[in-house]
Amino acid sequence: MSERSGLSRGDRNRNEWLARLRELVPAGNAIVGIDLADVKQAIVVTDHDSRVLARRRLLCRAWQLGEVLDWALAKAKAAGFASVTVACEPTGHRWRVLDQLAAERGLSLVCVQPLLVWRAREAEDLTWDKSDPKDAVIIARLAAQLCCYEPERASAQFARLRHLGARRNQLITDTTAGVQQLRDLLECVWPAVLDAAGAPFRSASWCAGLAVVLDRCDGDLTRVRRMGAKRFLAAVRAQLPRWGATRPRLRIVTAVFDALTDTTGVATHRPGALERAAMVMRDWHINRARLVDTEALMVAVLDELGLTELVCSIPGLSAVGAAAILAQTGDLNRFGSPRAVVKHAGLCPRDNASGHHQGKTTISGRGRPELRLAAWRAVWAAMLNNSVLKGRFTHLTTRQDNKLAAQQARAACAAALLRWLHVIVTQRVPWNPAIAAGEAEAAPQTRAA
Repeated sequence: MSERSGLSRGDRNRNEWLARLRELVPAGNAIVGIDLADVKQAIVVTDHDSRVLARRRLLCRAWQLGEVLDWALAKAKAAGFASVTVACEPTGHRWRVLDQLAAERGLSLVCVQPLLVWRAREAEDLTWDKSDPKDAVIIARLAAQLCCYEPERASAQFARLRHLGARRNQLITDTTAGVQQLRDLLECVWPAVLDAAGAPFRSASWCAGLAVVLDRCDGDLTRVRRMGAKRFLAAVRAQLPRWGATRPRLRIVTAVFDALTDTTGVATHRPGALERAAMVMRDWHINRARLVDTEALMVAVLDELGLTELVCSIPGLSAVGAAAILAQTGDLNRFGSPRAVVKHAGLCPRDNASGHHQGKTTISGRGRPELRLAAWRAVWAAMLNNSVLKGRFTHLTTRQDNKLAAQQARAACAAALLRWLHVIVTQRVPWNPAIAAGEAEAAPQTRAA
């Protein structure tokens, strides 16, 4: 805490944030609260005391709200206001449409969290009464109280990275689902093949062998068995390039071929389950290829931004892992400090203290869950190859006082990874292990590391 002003760092940051919001919602502006929907829009124009100056309800798409903004501006000027500030909930893509329409007219736009609207609705009259016109008034009132935020305006490159990141998350989900479906089907009707390799779904030889079986068996494994071991091996060799390999592991291929004689499994379901497994196998292979292509595009965007070498200076962090994180954060320059990124991810500690009571401290869990997931995935690989993260994890899990569980320590390491990324991206400096480990003093502009 500053001895001169008596203000903490949090006080100063909050004051700066409120000052920025007051610039967007000045006292001389009326507030246009809009409850966005697909075709039915509710619009109110209010002053800062939530007195309604004008109201409209009309059927139109979000792209047709430009005339409504012109109408609201005219109503506000007629009431003595200089301009208007537009406020809405971040509903799907529609708020982006409204943001562009407002920017074309030189109007400011702020967003109000739906959770705040939900709680304010109950506090309005202690009932669960809900309607779009009432929600529009609540949105305007919360904006007037500065219970709002300035939304992210991404550049074309970061917007593209965001969309590619969303595509990657979807493909990871579909790929993982394909593995689980295959495992469930094979455990039911042909469990012996799962023992042909220690990590079957990570083995190119096993995947190629299974693909040959499922493509040719037509629900009857004896048909593939009649091919003979040599023809089966030749078919697997031809299939291997599709799975990213050139030379088969003979032990695994032989084990898959020998499993063809195993009759363990639910016999009545075997023909249908193997047919379904063949379909799932094809979908899984397609999704794997799509995932590789999407990750290559994400790295290409990272190259365009000139960040690949910087982010890869962190040992253990791949370009794909860094791109997945930046796809969720957007431009890190919009965050005032590394701590703000950690808070945005919901990885910051949440204190639970009152008087002499000190409760259990956990992570906040707020912010962007996709960012938290991306950091969590990246830290597992980074901890295996980064001596600083290894040392931090060991210290947090073995210290005498306040020893953390393994999952808690990994969350702390994920937060550290986000702080490092903020520094090296915003300051355009490579990662320094001595500074990251606290063994060297950082330069003034990189002290946040």
